[in-house]
Amino acid sequence: MQSSNVGRALIIVVLALTLECGDDSNVGPTVTRDYRQDMRNFVLGISTYAKDLRSNFVVIPQNGQELLTTNGEENGTPAWSYLNAIDGVGREDLFYGFDNDDVSTPTPERNYMIAYLDIAESNGVEALVTDYCWTRFFVDESYTQNAAKGYISFAADHRELDDIPPYPATPYDVNTSHITMLEEARNFLYLINADGYGSKEDCLDAIQDTDYDVVIMDLFFHGTVQFNSTEISALKSKSGGGSRLIIGYMSIGEAEDYRYYWQSEWAIDPPSWLAEENPDWPGNYKVRYWEEDWQNIILGNNASYLKKIIDSDFDGVYLDIIDAFEYFEDQ
Repeated sequence: MQSSNVGRALIIVVLALTLECGDDSNVGPTVTRDYRQDMRNFVLGISTYAKDLRSNFVVIPQNGQELLTTNGEENGTPAWSYLNAIDGVGREDLFYGFDNDDVSTPTPERNYMIAYLDIAESNGVEALVTDYCWTRFFVDESYTQNAAKGYISFAADHRELDDIPPYPATPYDVNTSHITMLEEARNFLYLINADGYGSKEDCLDAIQDTDYDVVIMDLFFHGTVQFNSTEISALKSKSGGGSRLIIGYMSIGEAEDYRYYWQSEWAIDPPSWLAEENPDWPGNYKVRYWEEDWQNIILGNNASYLKKIIDSDFDGVYLDIIDAFEYFEDQ
C-alpha cells in the first residue's frame, strides 16, 4: 500500500522535473523553469499522497494566490487541477497587516487579493484569512469584513502566532456545531509557536479550553517534541460542545534549522536543494522545492513530515511558503 501511494504522489514530481534543462542543482540563466507550476506540482503531489492514505484529509496552501489561475492573473483561467487538489486557501494581511501590523491594508492590495480568494470560493475552495491587528476596533472590523465576503478569519495579535488572543473572549460566530468539513467552519485559531507555554500539557490545555471550529497548530511542541495521536484526538472536541478540525502546519518552501530533519553538516556542505537564509526569519532557508531530495523529506515515505502529521491524527495540513516561487523568479 505504501509503495503504491509513493508511486502516485511522485508522478507529479516527475512531471515537474521534466521541465528542467541542464543541471538540477543550479538555478541560473542556463535553466528554464516554470517555478509556479513547480509549486503547483508539489502541492498536487502532497494532496495525492495524503488523500490516498485518508480520503477526507484537508489540504490548505497559504498565500501564493497567483497559482489559482493558469497565467497567474486575477482574471485568468482557473488552474483546475490545483483547485481540485486543495480544500482551502490561506491568505495573510487581507484587511490588516500588509504594510505594518495593526494598520489597514491599502485598498489596491486588498482588492488584488480578494479577486483571487473569490476565484477559490466560487470553485468550492474555502478562504481562510489571517489579519494581524490588536486594536479592538480593527479586530472587530477584520471579522466583520471577512464574514461579509464569506471568508472565515482569525485576527492575530502577534505576527509570531504564539498566543490565543484575549479579545474577543469567545471566537467570532462561536457555535456548538459538529465541524467535520472545512466548509462548515465559521472561525479558526492559528497557533504555531508554543514558546509561551511552559509545557506541552499547558499548551494542550489552553487549546482544549477554546471553542474554535478549526485549529491550525504545529506538529511539534517547542520545535522538537512531537504531539501524538492521543493528544491531537483529544483536541477535536470544542470546550462548549461540538467537534472541530485540527490542522497541522508544515512549511514546504523553506527549511527550518530546528526541525528533526536538519543536519548540522549542512552548514559547511549544504545539499543542492538548500538556498539562502531568509533575512526576516533567521534559521529559515529557501529551498529548491522541485528537487526530489527535498520532496522526499516532505512526503512519500514513512519518515516524511507529512506522514508524521497524518500518523498523529491531524485532519489536514496547512502549507506555508507557497509563494517561494517569487524568490526564484527574482533571481
